[in-house]
Amino acid sequence: MSHPALLVHNQQRRRRVLAVAAVVLLASSAAALLWACFTGPFPIAADDVLTALFGGESSAALSPAIHTIVVDLRLARSLLAWLVGASLAVSGCVFQGILQNPLADPFTIGVSTGAAFGASLAIFFGAAAQTAFSLFGLPLGILPVAGLGGALLALAAVLSLSRGAGGMRRETLVLAGIVVATSLSACIALVKSLDEDTASSIVFWIMGSFQGRGFTHLLLFLPYCLLGMGIIVIYLRELDIMALGETQARQLGVDAPRIRTILLVGASLLTGACVSVAGVIGFVGLVVPHLVRLSIGGEHRPLVLFSGLAGGIVLLLSDMAARSILPDGAELPVGVITALAGGPFFCLLLTRGKNLLEKG
Repeated sequence: MSHPALLVHNQQRRRRVLAVAAVVLLASSAAALLWACFTGPFPIAADDVLTALFGGESSAALSPAIHTIVVDLRLARSLLAWLVGASLAVSGCVFQGILQNPLADPFTIGVSTGAAFGASLAIFFGAAAQTAFSLFGLPLGILPVAGLGGALLALAAVLSLSRGAGGMRRETLVLAGIVVATSLSACIALVKSLDEDTASSIVFWIMGSFQGRGFTHLLLFLPYCLLGMGIIVIYLRELDIMALGETQARQLGVDAPRIRTILLVGASLLTGACVSVAGVIGFVGLVVPHLVRLSIGGEHRPLVLFSGLAGGIVLLLSDMAARSILPDGAELPVGVITALAGGPFFCLLLTRGKNLLEKG
């Protein structure tokens, strides 16, 4: 077989393998979502769970309480957990590509700290339980709105500082993010020190959790998720070109600073939306893109797709563990689960000789 024919054969084989892998991950996501509807401190018969989800002859006789638990609590929470995990993994891919740093993650430039500060202020002023407005007749609390607002303001501050420091270069973005994140972390510490009664609530929220989340949070999250994903998908080709370097990108007609800004906005929208509804959840946006990159390579179109699918499954399983490990209906923050699993696993990859810095 000639070299061009062999190249075409290998490309076709790679596409078939990736297609099969995508189908497997999609099926695994559906299975995990179904499994999550059976998981919880309140025992519900399997037949009742399936009836609540899919209807059936006995749906009219199903208890309203069971329908509420299965659909309004478990299903809504599970869908949100999967989408947040997918969004964190996708934004992690983009941040690593934009900054050309395999150790970057969705929280590198301080967006998550801005969301945490906004939520901390809402808790401090006692407004966390109050209703901000209604979405399709469902009440939405002030807490996620304050978190999203803080994230967007932090992004605006980073972009402004970066432009003032000499343009939208990778170095200035990272430095501006460090300045904003450090300043806002100090503000969060100040808020916690001013009122010890709210400090525990702030700490629990910052650690990340899906407890009490439902369709209202899903409705708040979806517009920003779809907008951020749409921006990223449109510019994935340019992100691959930018990986060659700014000089090569300019020669190929790509305006690297402009594309970097657009992708940064898209990834930050995803990150801000995630933190606003779930708090700060680490390691998903760092570890998942690494594992996918080691498996399929660094081309961003398949990398973003598979990272999103894998990230959704990872965070959904982590949330199921968070609500099942402790007895009597008590829950662990899901951020604790991802940190306990992700930190040692990432260290294992490093100590086993996986050269992540070069692979990234």
